[in-house]
Amino acid sequence: MGKGGSLSDGVIKKILLSYTYVAIWIFLSFTVIVYNKYILDKKMYNWPFPISLTMIHMSFCATLAFLLIKVFKVVEPVSMSRELYLSSVVPIGALYSLSLWLSNSAYIYLSVSFIQMLKALMPVAVYSIGVLFKKEGFKTDTMANMLSISLGVAIAAYGEAKFDTWGVMLQLGAVAFEATSCVLACWKDFCFDHECSWGCQGLVVDCILMDTVTPINLFGYGLAFLGVAYYNHSKLQALKAKEAQKKAAQADEEGGRLLEERESEGTDKKSESQN
Repeated sequence: MGKGGSLSDGVIKKILLSYTYVAIWIFLSFTVIVYNKYILDKKMYNWPFPISLTMIHMSFCATLAFLLIKVFKVVEPVSMSRELYLSSVVPIGALYSLSLWLSNSAYIYLSVSFIQMLKALMPVAVYSIGVLFKKEGFKTDTMANMLSISLGVAIAAYGEAKFDTWGVMLQLGAVAFEATSCVLACWKDFCFDHECSWGCQGLVVDCILMDTVTPINLFGYGLAFLGVAYYNHSKLQALKAKEAQKKAAQADEEGGRLLEERESEGTDKKSESQN
């Protein structure tokens, strides 16, 4: 830990690397989103079978993973028992597949930008489900932050020019399934950070696709974006506090070890003098 509670070089490198990966992921995700919208939209390609698109998606991911692990040996294979696979990987994969299916279905009814804004509820869903399953501790300030994100999304929904109740229900279901898979992954020690700032990506999609954006949309988007940004800031502060606690524990352990060595040396010298 540097002076003034600053992050160490190792943590800064990890943060920069993470943001680089996130930037690449957002670009690739944006490409897939636009492609899915083109395939499923009634006014474009008009392919009204979202589950088939989900099956193609999952088949491609499985094939690519097999090639990277088994053929090209880019990633080391993970040894896993049949019981662990059935109790952990299968439920997480099933929840993620359901999330993809519902999310792809929502493209038929909603604009891309509005779907992305609804995905800003992901931190809210993950935190709420985590508290429900006692994976996360309830904190009043965190819940207030979650409510601010929800309020922003609600305002954006109120001002949405292409609002469709069934489409919103599908997307909220997708968020719930994906949030549950995230919490389950952490519960099974496969934890990963999947709570991204969807609001900013939604605004970018708005500008590129020329979706209709009303003033109420912009206000709701902005409020939700600030809520997600504050959430990410809080997580960064928690990371700094965790690193400081770890360094303090290491220092205390090292100090205790040195004290024991000095006491041991003093005892040895005392024994030698008595002899």
